Amino acid sequence: MKVSKRKKLEAAGWKVGSAREFLGLSAEEAAFVELKLTLSASLKECRTSQGLSQSELAKRLRSSQSRVQNGSQRPGSFSRSFDSRALRRGRQKERHRPSDREE
Repeated sequence: MKVSKRKKLEAAGWKVGSAREFLGLSAEEAAFVELKLTLSASLKECRTSQGLSQSELAKRLRSSQSRVQNGSQRPGSFSRSFDSRALRRGRQKERHRPSDREE
């Protein structure tokens, strides 16, 4: 948040803080939330860098397009099994991707 916006909000009586403070999360809960957000952003970045549509990624993950979409927009909607499949398949693709020198 920009400092100017923060000062305006505080001047208007608003208290500015973190989601962890607002929700009263423990360190572990906050770390879990960060993990979900990171996974969601990484999945989208990986998908777009490889030029995959949500449907194409869903086929690779043996899932549905709507789950991929929901996971990109609402990180908390991922299940643990979906998380682990996405991570495992992403690592497999990275290992099998030809390097520029091999082409």
